[in-house]
This record gives sequence, structure tokens and C-alpha cells, in this order.
Amino acid sequence: MRNVISNRLGLLAILCGLASIAFVGVAVWGFRQGGWPWPQSYRVATWGAWVALAGCLAALVGLMVWLRNRKSTGFAVLLGLVLSLPVAGMGIAFDMAARMTPPINDISTDTQDPPVFWFTATPTDYPSANAEPQSAAYPGVRPLDLDLTFDDAFGLALALVEERGWLVLSDDPDESQIEAIATSRLFGFEDEVAIRVTETDSGTRIDMRSRSRLGQVDRGANARRITAFMSDLDARS
Repeated sequence: MRNVISNRLGLLAILCGLASIAFVGVAVWGFRQGGWPWPQSYRVATWGAWVALAGCLAALVGLMVWLRNRKSTGFAVLLGLVLSLPVAGMGIAFDMAARMTPPINDISTDTQDPPVFWFTATPTDYPSANAEPQSAAYPGVRPLDLDLTFDDAFGLALALVEERGWLVLSDDPDESQIEAIATSRLFGFEDEVAIRVTETDSGTRIDMRSRSRLGQVDRGANARRITAFMSDLDARS
């Protein structure tokens, strides 16, 4: 009897896992190709996360039943868990990031004189109200001083932008700034990036601004982009 229960729970977990992957796939397709608004895609992806959590629960209960008997292989239960975990984990991480980060989506290394977007679709100013929560949440977001000439620093920053596959909108040294669009891997969300290079007495200073085009909460994505870019730039200088 326990074997039957374990196998049925494993089958349920497999179905939930496959369904959750399908939900996310449809959500991604709807946003990238189907012209769905982000809230609709997010809602479908959320359904996938809930289904995946149900699959994980079924698999864990099935695993407990199997461990008390072990007369079958337990393959169905383990497969259901493997199929359900990715979407469930993504949903949990997404929710935790939203709860643990401030509700802002525009981050700059210089909050007093932030880089200005000139070539993006919506060239709005950096919101001054973001400065305090940004400083509290992301103390590592700061300018980078390099012992390089302006031309070398600008070329190095541009090369790193191109290596990341960002769409370059402007790279004019006379403007002292690079503007680009960074696209997320899964949904293809577009974030706007501005990198400003300024000559100093000891070399150059790099400032960077990154903001999301969609939503009011970025779940820390823009801050992570800036710190990762600055770290790589510093390592290569």
C-alpha cells in the first residue's frame, strides 16, 4: 500500500513539475513574443511557482513514505522533486528578493550628480528620493577610481559593455559617457545603463547608473549589475 501511495505522489509531483515549467515557458513566450504586458506574464509565472511548490510538497511526502518502506526504487518521487525544484526555487528567490530590497528601480553610484540618460526611450532624472534607501541597502554601490588615462578607461569600459552583450546606444568619448541596454536572460527585461568617465588628478573616475524600464521594484538587479561591472572593470584595469 505504501508503494502505491509513494508512486502516486511521485506521479503527482512529476505532473506538477512539468506543468510549472510549462507555465513559466508560456509566461516567457507571452512577454517576449506574444506582446503580453508584464503583469500578465508575472501572473502566469506565479501560477507556475505555486504549482511547483505543490509538486515539491507531494514529492517530499512521497519520499517520507518511501523511506519507511523502500520496496520500490523511489524514482518517480525523486524525478518529481527534480522537476519541481527549479521553478519553486525561482519563485521563492523572487519573492524573498522583493521583500529584502527597497522598492526602487533606479540606482546610481553618484546620487548627487548622477549620469543623465540622453539616448534612452524615457530620459528621466534620477529620483532624489532613492538616494537614502539606496545608500542603506547597497553601500557597495560607489564610484570607481582608476589609475588610467581617460581614453584607456573609456575604451576598457566600452569593451566590457560589448563583452556583456549589452546594446550600445551611444559611445561618444566627447560626451564622456556610454549608454546601453542590458537585457535579462529569461524574460528579456530591458534595463537602461549609463557609464560616465571623468578625468581626475590621479586618473579617471567611473560612475554608473542602471534603471529598470518596467516595474517599481528591481529586486536588487540594478545594484548587482553595477557592482559586478565595477568589480570586473577594476580587475582589468
